[in-house]
Amino acid sequence: MRAAACILIVSGLCFAQSPQPSSFSSKTDVTMTAPPKAKVETVVDDYHGQKISDPYRWLENAGSPDTQKFVEEQNAYTRQLLDAVSGRDKLRASIQKQANIGTIGTFKPRGNYYFYTKRDGHQNQYVIVVREGLDGKDRTLVDVNALAADGTIALDWWFPSNDGTYLAYGTSANGSENSTLKIVETATGKLLPEHIERTRAASLAWLPDGSGFYYTRYPRPGEVPAGQEVYYRHVFFHKLGDPGNTEGLKDPLIVGEELSPELWPNTQISEDGKWLLIEVSEGWTKSDLYLKDLSSPGSKFVRLTSGKIFLYTGEIVDGHLYITTNEDGPRYHVYKVACSHPERSAWKEIIPQTDAVIQEGGARIIGKELFVEYIKAGSAAISIYDLEGKHVTDVAMPALGSIANNYIGGRWNGREAFITFTSYAIPANVYRIGLDGKISEFMRVPSDIDAKRYEVKQVWFNSKDGTRVPMFLVHKKGLALNGKNPAMLYGYGGFNVTLSPMFNRNGMLELLERGGVYAEAQLRGGNEFGEEWHRAGMLDKKQNVFDDFVAAAENLIAQKYTDKDHLVILGGSNGGLLMGAALTQRPDLFRAVVCEVPLLDMLRYQNFQIAKLWIPEYGSAEDPQQFDFIYAYSPYHHVKQGTTYPAILFMTADSDTRVDPMHAKKMTALLQAQAGNGPDRPILLRVDTKAGHGAGKPIAKLIDDAVDIWSFVFWQLGVSR
Repeated sequence: MRAAACILIVSGLCFAQSPQPSSFSSKTDVTMTAPPKAKVETVVDDYHGQKISDPYRWLENAGSPDTQKFVEEQNAYTRQLLDAVSGRDKLRASIQKQANIGTIGTFKPRGNYYFYTKRDGHQNQYVIVVREGLDGKDRTLVDVNALAADGTIALDWWFPSNDGTYLAYGTSANGSENSTLKIVETATGKLLPEHIERTRAASLAWLPDGSGFYYTRYPRPGEVPAGQEVYYRHVFFHKLGDPGNTEGLKDPLIVGEELSPELWPNTQISEDGKWLLIEVSEGWTKSDLYLKDLSSPGSKFVRLTSGKIFLYTGEIVDGHLYITTNEDGPRYHVYKVACSHPERSAWKEIIPQTDAVIQEGGARIIGKELFVEYIKAGSAAISIYDLEGKHVTDVAMPALGSIANNYIGGRWNGREAFITFTSYAIPANVYRIGLDGKISEFMRVPSDIDAKRYEVKQVWFNSKDGTRVPMFLVHKKGLALNGKNPAMLYGYGGFNVTLSPMFNRNGMLELLERGGVYAEAQLRGGNEFGEEWHRAGMLDKKQNVFDDFVAAAENLIAQKYTDKDHLVILGGSNGGLLMGAALTQRPDLFRAVVCEVPLLDMLRYQNFQIAKLWIPEYGSAEDPQQFDFIYAYSPYHHVKQGTTYPAILFMTADSDTRVDPMHAKKMTALLQAQAGNGPDRPILLRVDTKAGHGAGKPIAKLIDDAVDIWSFVFWQLGVSR
């Protein structure tokens, strides 16, 4: 998985149909102090002949005493207001109850072992569990919860060897995602001496005999120019059992020197160990495939693709490569070619494009059949084909919902596949799928939730340019629409990400029980309808995403689900940019905004953390042709003096290595100085410590986040319990 701006979803809790402002009011409503005043030190930049002022450039320096003082004062101000909201103790207890519903993650069979992740409701982090044989006894193999009492060491990724003898996994501290690779022996639970740092979001491919693996790693300080260590992701090879190379310092470089710093290689090996396949991505619209014959000494990589702006993934079995691509098929199709003669002219289409969209990862080879995950009308579907592309059967999915991580687990020569399935009111449960397509529940998360009590439907509306856009709505069956139902609208719209129904354990069901509506819009920029839908919401067409979102809000109001005084919007990361654009372009349309780990200064975003990876998606203001369309929507540059904005809660974290916290800091300072808001519409900043972009956040912090979010939202919407 490439390091995009991630999806962050926090759903509602305890909305009521008849708001009573006193029930979730702030005790400081009358005597509330003003927000801290940030100093102004204006810097003027010249962008292609246009002078643009930045009054809070100094807040980009996270380590300066002035910035640290600003953060301390803002956190204190936010705590003063949120801690004074009545009903927080009951709110916490309710959120805790739903957070205690466990979850089951990816299920991977290897050899006679079955690996999967799970987290009970009291664990901060996932553990890796293994069983020997399908009906064997579960045993915890990796438990990172024991590494930090506060749960701030996360399990980032994991790869079992082909026969299950070993398992490689990565951990990181404080939400940094800067993983350290470790290896455990499955049978004994013994840690091997390997300890390889800088393996963020690693791609790893084991040799068939488990004697070594290809993997991706980032450079160590001093190996590249200072500040560039977050780029230059390269592929190395590590051999087990070398006592002088446990840190991987002597591992040979396989792929990297010829690549631009921002490119993103991934690696895999054929089941017989003969073929090494490298996929190199450039953003979220372009990738290339390279193939090498490992059985032939001195062989070189053969480039299979021509550099066109399309996406390609592949999988190899029995000397044939199965390629899933959107080349000349924006909803993706599947080709087959012999590895011995992989030239483009030899590719044979075996699964044509349909009206549904094949999802990330493409066709998985399981039991020498092709398991293909589609998205149909926003919901997951699976079809099975033989290796020549003949349709075998469709799988009857449990409900309208999602396959966790877009991953179908199984072995190329196995007898079954596994998925973790979830929906808005259905926790993540594991299903077994036979090669004949028959599906059966295999493992269930204990829960007393009755999904039949709730209605999930998809509605369509027209965006500004007439484009038809879908939106999922969730509410209790029989809900009376009075035009004032408290509602939450969530959106993302970018990076080829598909939004489909997923379970939310942060209070959504209590929202529904008390007359609330949860809405999730499938905006352009995502992959719900293929690459054309994605490209219609990126670069110079990014404004389409914001227009779609505004149209979704207007539709909720027009259809009497809510009104502008009872509508809150939420988004994080790329969705945080969406929140910034929505609140600056249509401040009249929303009562409150929760804006998490956002991008907001789009003229300078590319200078921080890993953000150069996102230039293919957003563009760069350093390019004179791209500057105009970026500046036209950059939220930080469209705050207007004296305008009344919605109440806003900005949330970020000091260890975020994806989106720099400077965005939220600068936007908070600017809005507090220029907005015409009264004390009933505060602009708040919450900067978490020992936390990052969101991945691997311990459950205790997730609960703290949710309590603050819903204290803020309920106070602003006047929601009673």
